[in-house]
Formats: sequence, C-alpha cells, structure tokens
Amino acid sequence: MLSPVMEDYLKAVYQLGDDEVRTSELAEHLDVSQPTVTNMLEKLDERGLVEREKYKGVTLTEEGRTVAVEVVRHHRLIEAYLAEALDYDWSEVHDEADRLEHHISEEFEERVAAALDDPERDPHGAPIPGADLEPPEEDGETLDTLEEGDAVVVERVEDDDAEVLRYLDEHGVVPGAKVEVAEVAPFGMITVRTDDEEVALPDEVARSVVVEAAQKPV
Repeated sequence: MLSPVMEDYLKAVYQLGDDEVRTSELAEHLDVSQPTVTNMLEKLDERGLVEREKYKGVTLTEEGRTVAVEVVRHHRLIEAYLAEALDYDWSEVHDEADRLEHHISEEFEERVAAALDDPERDPHGAPIPGADLEPPEEDGETLDTLEEGDAVVVERVEDDDAEVLRYLDEHGVVPGAKVEVAEVAPFGMITVRTDDEEVALPDEVARSVVVEAAQKPV
C-alpha cells in the first residue's frame, strides 16, 4: 500500500508533464528539499512506479501513471462534490480535496460519480479522468501567450491559489466565459475584456488560465 506522500509525488510528476521531470522541479512544486525528493524517488523507483535517468529526470511507469491518474480522479470528483452538493466556493475546494483524495474507497468514488451523474469537469474546468483511468487531454494555450485582438473561451483555471480564483471569479474570468485580449503590456501585464468589463491580469495569473485555441482577427 502506498502512503499519501508517495501518491503526492506520483501526482506531482504527472502534473508537471510526465516527461523527464527534474528533481529541482519536484522540490519547488512540493515545497521540499532536493535531497528529500531524491530519497522518495529512490523508493518509488524500487517499487517500479517511476524510472529515473541520472542528470535527466524522472518519468512515470505505466503503473505509476495509473496511480497518479486515480489520485487526480479522486481529487477532482471531490472538488465537484463539494461545490455541487455542499455549496463550497470554487476557491475553497482544492485544499479540502487535497486532504481527502488519499482516503476515499472505490465504493465512495463510484457513489460520488453516480450522484453527480459522472461529471466530465471539476469546478475549475479541469477534466475528470474516467473510471478507466485513461489520462485525459489537458493541452491548451494560456492567456499569457495570446496577442491583442485574440478572442477565446476560458476552458479551465489552475486551482491551487484561492486568492487568484476569487479575483478571477469576481471579474468573470471563469470556465465557459468568452474573453478578448484588449492589451498586452510590455511589462508583464495582459488586459482582457469580458462581457461586463476589462480586467488587467499579471502574467503569472494569466498563465493559470487555459483557453480554447485563439481566434485570430481577420
């Protein structure tokens, strides 16, 4: 049986791209020291959950990826349940789901999915992996890569910063919203126009907003 910490490492590798993720990236993502990461990766390697290549990075094995996707499924199902059944704000569900994702049974997972009619996305627009644990498609452009005049639809928003989520919600930059890039400043700021207003977003915030492919002006 894997510990919650082991599952957290596998999920982190998956979220960082599952393609030769470096120790330094994992340390920053998990807010731990590099020696701590190295020690854990050795344990995961011994269990056949990751493959390590010196000086290059770590990738998930097929078994490790399955574990990671299942944890992601638990997390996003819990977020959806908290938002829909218990009326949590979308800025509150991430931390709760982080605490619960390692501890629910398969029966509980199935019941939550059934109660929500097998939702496809969590409150932040992220795809919920199916019961078959096939990794969902999660590619997409982010707002910080767009140009003035681009018109897009918000697909999903990164869920780990409650303050950013509250700010985006307040200004209508939420999944399904149509936005147009009004201005791209040379100093790390992008202004987008929603139905109701214009809102300026620092690059680090715009980078957390994933959109459908931009429609270029004719």
